[in-house]
Amino acid sequence: MTLPADFAWGAATSAYQIEGGRHADGKGESIWDRWSDLGNVPGTGDVACDHYTRWRDDVALMADLGLKAYRFSIAWTRVLPDGDGGVNQAGLDWYSRLVDELLAHGIEPWPTLYHWDLPQALQDRGGWPERSTIDAFERYAAVTARALGDRVTNWITHNEPWVATFLGHLEGEFAPGLTDWRAALPAAHHILVSHGRAVTAIRDAVSDAHVGIALDCRPNHPASDDPADVDAARHFDGFRNRWFFDPVFGREYPVDMVEAYRERGRIDGATGEPLPFVEPGDMEAIAVPIDFLGLNYYTSLAVSAPDSESEDTGVPAGTPAVEGHTEMGWPITPDALTDYLVHLHETYGPAAIVITENGASYSDAPDADGVIDDQRRIQYLDAHIAAVEAAADQGVPMAGYFAWSLLDNLEWTSGYAQRFGLVWVDHDTQQRIPKASAHWYRDRIAQG
Repeated sequence: MTLPADFAWGAATSAYQIEGGRHADGKGESIWDRWSDLGNVPGTGDVACDHYTRWRDDVALMADLGLKAYRFSIAWTRVLPDGDGGVNQAGLDWYSRLVDELLAHGIEPWPTLYHWDLPQALQDRGGWPERSTIDAFERYAAVTARALGDRVTNWITHNEPWVATFLGHLEGEFAPGLTDWRAALPAAHHILVSHGRAVTAIRDAVSDAHVGIALDCRPNHPASDDPADVDAARHFDGFRNRWFFDPVFGREYPVDMVEAYRERGRIDGATGEPLPFVEPGDMEAIAVPIDFLGLNYYTSLAVSAPDSESEDTGVPAGTPAVEGHTEMGWPITPDALTDYLVHLHETYGPAAIVITENGASYSDAPDADGVIDDQRRIQYLDAHIAAVEAAADQGVPMAGYFAWSLLDNLEWTSGYAQRFGLVWVDHDTQQRIPKASAHWYRDRIAQG
């Protein structure tokens, strides 16, 4: 089993999780800055991994680890501090220098425009539940693409719309902390419309652009043959996966989920009526052809009734890893990745699929000699890369793999307790120590 010669081997990060420099060079406030200030994060992104000042050293570290590509996100508030007003040239210049440094080391930049850090000024005007945010994002995409597009070919519009909308607008766990179906569903729709508009804006600015979106997934199966479990699993799949995959690939919103949401009072209107938040042209915009599908994969789940909108794994996050689970409490299921990639290929037919995130949290720390022997992470990565190869062997057009994450970073509401990095970060001193998994990954990349 072999992967294409131009397969993108890389690692991924996001702006809020590693950059720091909260007030540097005119950066505006994001919803995650505000969410952290309100005490919802054990730690803040004010400094994070201090990548904003240590970026040259971090790029040199990437080169030492043999990375061929680097997926990072651009902080909207560095480019447009209030979301849709004046352009902050200092912020754009920082990303321009980062791109130049990556290219100088032979590393292909893969920027993501949105990794959940909406400008707080836009949130104050309603955020993603308001259609005006679509226009603001389209402009942000155009400004950024014009600034970097002479050197950047591969672009990702959004990272994990499900998380941004349902964890942020329904479950209240992530910024902006809302708990309202009537906000979550319009927010999800507007993010998807903004994705389609951004694809067009990027292509208008960059003639050779390759543009995609990074969707997260939770492959699932019924916990038993009981019809109630089967129904619950189908509903969970619609809630967690199909609501986003279907419209991106021109299938509109799944009818069974539209009706289920209407029956539960989450959407107004009678059967067959248009969705209240969908305007003419929206679905066509969402379904604009993309050059690749980014897939973020960590685990799969067994679903039982009545928990058809629950991701409970039975293992609390933050506990020591138990057999078959990471320290996030997630089951380790690489075979489900192969199956899901084949499913995506056969169901939607994307031109190419890139694993835009895959990784595991383990807290292995330096020993007395400063060595971090994180064998469990190596086993996890090895099994999931093999799963990608198995999918490619079945005809799935695999085009890249990005390990999450390059650095131990701010893991959102888990703070700094969860360590996904290939590289250990001491968050008091900012010392970087490549783990055994980093050296293993360097060798694996070299094998092709």
